[in-house]
Amino acid sequence: MSDNMEMQPIQPPGQNPLAKHFRQPKIYINLPSAGKYWKAGSIEYPENGQLPIYAMTAKDEITMSTPDALLNGQSTVDIIQSCVPAIKDAWYCPSIDLDTLLIAIRIATYGEKLTMSAKVPNTDIEKSFELDMRTLLDNYTNAKYEDVLKAGDFLVQIKPMPYKTFTSVAMKTFEEQRLLQTVSNEDMKQEEKLVRFQKSFKTMTDINVSMICDSISAIQYQEEDPVKNPQHIREFVENADAKVYNAIKSHVEKIKDEFTTRPMKVEATEEEIKAGAPKTYEVPIVFDQSNFFG
Repeated sequence: MSDNMEMQPIQPPGQNPLAKHFRQPKIYINLPSAGKYWKAGSIEYPENGQLPIYAMTAKDEITMSTPDALLNGQSTVDIIQSCVPAIKDAWYCPSIDLDTLLIAIRIATYGEKLTMSAKVPNTDIEKSFELDMRTLLDNYTNAKYEDVLKAGDFLVQIKPMPYKTFTSVAMKTFEEQRLLQTVSNEDMKQEEKLVRFQKSFKTMTDINVSMICDSISAIQYQEEDPVKNPQHIREFVENADAKVYNAIKSHVEKIKDEFTTRPMKVEATEEEIKAGAPKTYEVPIVFDQSNFFG
C-alpha cells in the first residue's frame, strides 16, 4: 500500500462514498390492487401509483436458490422486500399483486425476454420459446379485480388472500397430497387405507372451505348490516345453501383465473406436424421460482 493511501482520512461513521453507486430503480409499475387490500403499514404506496422496482443483488440470487426458503415462502418475501423497498412486509402481499411483482423484479434484473423450453405435443421434440415479459406484465397490471358479488339476496365482499395465507394453504395441501401418495404406496389393509383416505379428503375439504372463507371480507343480506366477523362468515359458508356457496366459489375461481398466466398459443412447423404435432397447440407458462430467477 502506498504512503498516500495510508494517510487518507478515515471516513466518518455512516458515510459511504460508494453509496451513489448503489442500485437504482430500473422500472416503475402499477399494482393491480393499487395498494388496496394490504395490511396497514405493510406497504408505502406512492400517490402517483408508480412503484419503483430494483434489480436483485447477488445475495438475492443466492436466496432464491435456498430450497427450504423457497418451500415455505420466505425467499419470495425476502426478494420482494429487497427489490421493492416500499413494501415493508411482503407476507401481506395480496395474491393479485404477487405475480406482477415477481415479473417486474425479473424484468428489472434480467430484461424483458424469458427463454423457456417445452415438449411439442405428441412428439419427442423439445423446443425453446421466447416470452415477452413486458406484455405479460401489462396483462396483469390491466386486469380488473371484481370484489363485489351478488349471490341471491346476499351481497358478498371479496378480497384476495395475503401471501402468508396462500403459502400456508399451499403447504397444507402439499402435505395432504404427500400423505395420500404414501398411503397409496404402503402395504396395509384396505380398511385402514380407506380410513386414512377419508381423513385426508375431509382435511382437503376443510382447506377448500377455509380458502373461500379467507376470500370473504363481508356478507350483507338485503338491507341488514354487513357481517364482517370471520367466525360468523365461516359458519354461514358451512351452513348456506349449496347454490349460494357455489356462486361464491365460482366467483373466487373466476377472479383467480383473471390473474393466472394464459398458455402460449403456438403454430406448429411442418417438421413438427410430420412428427405428429397438431397444427396449433398451447404451451403452459409455469413460473418455477427456482429457475424463473436463474
